[in-house]
Amino acid sequence: MGRLDSVSTLLPDTSFFLYSYVRKEAVLSSQIEGTQSSLSDLLLFELEEAPGVPLDDVVEVSNYVAALDHGLARLRAGFPLSNRLICEIHAELLARGRGSGKDPGAFRRSQNWIGGSRPGSAAFIPPPHTAVPDCMGALERFLHADDDGLPQLVRAGLAHVQFETIHPFLDGNGRVGRLLITLLLCQAGILHEPLLYLSLYLKQRRAEYYALLDRVRRDGDWDAWLAFFLEGVRVTAEGAVETAQRVATMFRDDRAKLEPTGRRAGSALRVHEALKARPILSLPAIRDRTGLSFPAVSSAIDLLAEIGMVRELTGKRRNRLFVYDRYLAILNEGSEAS
Repeated sequence: MGRLDSVSTLLPDTSFFLYSYVRKEAVLSSQIEGTQSSLSDLLLFELEEAPGVPLDDVVEVSNYVAALDHGLARLRAGFPLSNRLICEIHAELLARGRGSGKDPGAFRRSQNWIGGSRPGSAAFIPPPHTAVPDCMGALERFLHADDDGLPQLVRAGLAHVQFETIHPFLDGNGRVGRLLITLLLCQAGILHEPLLYLSLYLKQRRAEYYALLDRVRRDGDWDAWLAFFLEGVRVTAEGAVETAQRVATMFRDDRAKLEPTGRRAGSALRVHEALKARPILSLPAIRDRTGLSFPAVSSAIDLLAEIGMVRELTGKRRNRLFVYDRYLAILNEGSEAS
């Protein structure tokens, strides 16, 4: 975790990496719940371009980004990680699209269940709605406890299972529960930026993840869950550090390719900076971000395409979109819709 928190020293501007990394997490966490959006779909949606998947899927992923941004902004302003904030995050998550009719921001007032078409055939039945306020009150006290000797990573692992077991909302519990891990570690000061996301690990081991949650609920086997969770933290943190190192090396190498290109180098380097911040952009968007003239942007993009750094996505002569190919390929690893 210490190595992960120092990732900012690897990158000239951490915000470039965070922008795309947060969106990759949004895609993965939503995929666990059954959406089919890819990272490219989300980036195109944010450019107001038509995505190639059902609109509800992309809206759901976009809501996840908004929910995380809201939670982090509130924590940085000094607001505690509390039930009130959890409800605010939930309201952002279900603000638009699917789930928007399922009481965004409010604890459930009816029974829910996991798996099966009715409680009698369900895989798991959470506490009745009348018990939710007390259960969430106990969880909130646990989040703030500073006298029980628990390491914060262990607290995050235990809190995630307890939240998922309470299942306090009608919809969105899985995504809020995964966000809770990152927000808790940021609040505790273990991470200064939201760089730990377990969704890829959980997506790849979905059956084991659900089985271990059930073992805690049925047999009280917290040890097996914590071993799985902490291994996930190790694997995820090491993966994020390695990805950041690859991205930093790629940015440096690509810049070195552009520097000796003569008169076009200055414009090309500015376009490269724009694509580092947003890996898919249109020519007008690049012009707005760089302040360059349209001819200068076109010439710079042609140069980046010639050396294989960018690729045009649409195949059209108008309204063209350009992708920073290698960068998006690195970010996309593991997040292909499945």
